[in-house]
Amino acid sequence: MKPKYVIAVTGLNNTDNPGPGVPVIRSLREAASFDVRIVGLAYENLEPGIYMPDVCDKVYQIPYPSGGAEEFMERIKEIHEREHLDFIFPNFDAELYTFIISEKELSEMGIKTFLPTLNQFESRHKSVLEDFGKKHGLSVPRGMSITSYADIQKIKYNFEYPVLVKGKFYDAYLAYTEMQVSEYFNKISAKWGLPVIIQEFVRGTEVNVIATGDGSGRVIGAVPMRKQYITDKGKAWGGITVSDEKMLALTKKMFESSRWRGGMELEIIKTSDEKYFVIEINPRIPAWVYLATAAGQNMPEAIVNMAMGMVVEPFVSYDIGKMFIRYSYDLIGNLDDFAKLSITGEL
Repeated sequence: MKPKYVIAVTGLNNTDNPGPGVPVIRSLREAASFDVRIVGLAYENLEPGIYMPDVCDKVYQIPYPSGGAEEFMERIKEIHEREHLDFIFPNFDAELYTFIISEKELSEMGIKTFLPTLNQFESRHKSVLEDFGKKHGLSVPRGMSITSYADIQKIKYNFEYPVLVKGKFYDAYLAYTEMQVSEYFNKISAKWGLPVIIQEFVRGTEVNVIATGDGSGRVIGAVPMRKQYITDKGKAWGGITVSDEKMLALTKKMFESSRWRGGMELEIIKTSDEKYFVIEINPRIPAWVYLATAAGQNMPEAIVNMAMGMVVEPFVSYDIGKMFIRYSYDLIGNLDDFAKLSITGEL
């Protein structure tokens, strides 16, 4: 008989800048090795995943981790007392730090996670990505951190325009002039704080790899994807799995060297002369994870099983040419549900 786990999942925003929560839940519901009760953890009361049918069995509103780890963990304890959580699946970069430093406390409560170590998490930040690349044998575009308008003046001495202007957690814009850099600096710093990262722009095709490691250096799963349609926020609105042994070899090399634990997304630029530049490393499962599940590698299922102490063998193949396309859909709900969540913090 299959075990049944109560799994809490964050990242229920399914907008034009989607979180991974809904596709992670879809993957967990299709797991062959266990059954699930899904507890959604929402930061905002208009996250679409709250109201989508057959996604969450119960939803609780939680405070932003930026309000303090103590308040955040107090709310998790309240939810755990009612739901008896077996596992938490965090899906936002900005919340991972709190979950990582609280891993021992969660474990003592009986709640498992499967996340990178604090050192792994900190070492791949955009501001230090170049150092990460040198350490693990990856080609990474040159970058610099800026914290003031005075720093913007220095860009022209170190880079050729255009350059990428990135937030420390999210957002990336291509700037062709110093004036555009200033505009994006204001926009990003107001939203995500400092530093803002300037990165050398590399021309080529955007390709991504979703991968999962067991923490010993083994890659449990890896699926490369080429973006077919990109939104103005730089998000993949369509993509297709591809056969690319060089990308898989690059991923394997990085996992063996870093001993990465948990899920990861490598964002890569493939140049016309077959060179691969890692432009970003996201330390969690990406929003297009369901494409990998549909292609034969259910990584959320594998992550839960590893957390539960099971021996998980690496996936050996995936379907090439499997495609995803996102779409908009008007979900009709009731004001009563919105009001209940807003007043009571649960639905």
